[in-house]
Amino acid sequence: MSLSSFPYYRFSDYLKETFGEKVYRVPLDAGFSCPNRDGTKGIGGCIYCDARGSAAPFVRRELSVREQIQDGIERVQRRYKARKFIVYFQAFSNTYEPPGILEKVYAQAVGFDGMVGVAIATRPDCIDRERLEVIRKMFSGFHVWLEYGLQTIHERTLGWMQRGHGVDAFVEAVRLTRSYPFRVGAHIIFGLPGETREMMLETVRFLAELGIDDLKIHMLHILKGTHLADIYTKAPFELLTMEEYIPLVCDALEILPPSVVIQRLTGDAPKENLVAPSWILKKGETLHGIRNELKRRGTFQGIYWKK
Repeated sequence: MSLSSFPYYRFSDYLKETFGEKVYRVPLDAGFSCPNRDGTKGIGGCIYCDARGSAAPFVRRELSVREQIQDGIERVQRRYKARKFIVYFQAFSNTYEPPGILEKVYAQAVGFDGMVGVAIATRPDCIDRERLEVIRKMFSGFHVWLEYGLQTIHERTLGWMQRGHGVDAFVEAVRLTRSYPFRVGAHIIFGLPGETREMMLETVRFLAELGIDDLKIHMLHILKGTHLADIYTKAPFELLTMEEYIPLVCDALEILPPSVVIQRLTGDAPKENLVAPSWILKKGETLHGIRNELKRRGTFQGIYWKK
């Protein structure tokens, strides 16, 4: 775990420990789709997914992969005087093409000065050994993160969100990825309808036992243009408040192994695209609240972790 003054293991601390200085992610939209959008498993994507597929709002998707990366590097160099970067395949499912096409796309993401790693976000049902071999070949010598969307371990909730796969697909993806020199990350969502506090913590315990390396926790939020927005508009349901979310995240941190790197503790969205809840726009306040709550409790990440 990081030796910083924070009560949880921040991604920024891990990167500084690993690379000796601050490292910046450069997100991009490589033009991939998703089996839950093209009719293979569904149409329109997961219930909460918008037309950008979680792409950062400033990403210029009309540019080529190489142009997007160069544009992103120049942006963080101007703003932060950055010297080291991670290329982040963020939008949609970034292993959802035949291996030959993946190789051509990934080839555009190497050869940049200061690039130290690559992060690839995808679905667990969009990975196999052949694709993992392509990733190993194309990004040899770089740190590699594979980020798999899980969201919850509860099959009923996965069905409600029209996820298109079960927990077994996630377990198999982690098992396969473990045989490669890659870090394995997971995305989960708190506040899904019908899930109790204990159900959400069961998901966290499951990931802790499975031995993931990195974790992103998102708060369920509703974006314009999604199926979830249609449902919420017609029949509003309760969403977690900030006052409920903060202690829940702290509960999760306390039962996670101290070695798990925390890449995210709250979701965010462009104000113009957000339907609810409005408090997720207060990201700094939320993170400050989490740190203060852990301090108030006198606890920290991993204090109650037992394998």
